[in-house]
Amino acid sequence: MDKAENKSALPKNEEEEKQNNGISRKNSEASLLSMDTNEEDDDGNEEEDDDKNVVVLGPQVALKEQLEMDKDDESLRRWKETLLANVDLSEVGENPDPLVTIMNLTISSPDRADLVLPIPFQSGSNSAAFVLKDGSKYCLKFNVTVHNNIVSGLRYTNTVWKKGIRVDYKKVMLGTFSPQKDAYVIELEEETTPSGFLARGYYTAKTKFADDDGKCYLEMDYAFEIKKDWAR
Repeated sequence: MDKAENKSALPKNEEEEKQNNGISRKNSEASLLSMDTNEEDDDGNEEEDDDKNVVVLGPQVALKEQLEMDKDDESLRRWKETLLANVDLSEVGENPDPLVTIMNLTISSPDRADLVLPIPFQSGSNSAAFVLKDGSKYCLKFNVTVHNNIVSGLRYTNTVWKKGIRVDYKKVMLGTFSPQKDAYVIELEEETTPSGFLARGYYTAKTKFADDDGKCYLEMDYAFEIKKDWAR
């Protein structure tokens, strides 16, 4: 599928405000590891605060019912027509809950072939799911399927620890996605792993995908390593 077709149905670099739910969504940066250690990260409460600040939007309504309810609101109708341009409404069904599945993660680097990891990662309790080379450029790509209904304000958070000390916390607002047969390919910005002796070693991490309702679609703990060379 063409890369442009895999992105969110709405621009993710703009603030989205709709009268039907009053939500404001803005984009932010994300990375697997950037070694940020600024003072704002020291208390480790960002993820907890995110959960406390979830906007309560009310009960989900089946997609077909939404379209019927909004038929007299021209602005809202046009927005949903744009969002649902590629949706076959005959296959949507009556289930009001969006079904979001994060299928796999691809780690792409110009230094080596793509590494595709099924989710959840298959690694032992004391083993790393993957290895990154220090000082190397990489980007993360997630294959995500959406069925049944629109998922609003899907966001990705990732927290990283080394020897029990948190070294990174990132959150990115991915956007609003309509249901479709094909998976979305969500590509994050290119990053560079830290380099040097102190950067190498064993890390633990937690990745989470949730929406504006606070519904969590994936919460996964795993481990990875940064080494002097790529794993063979």
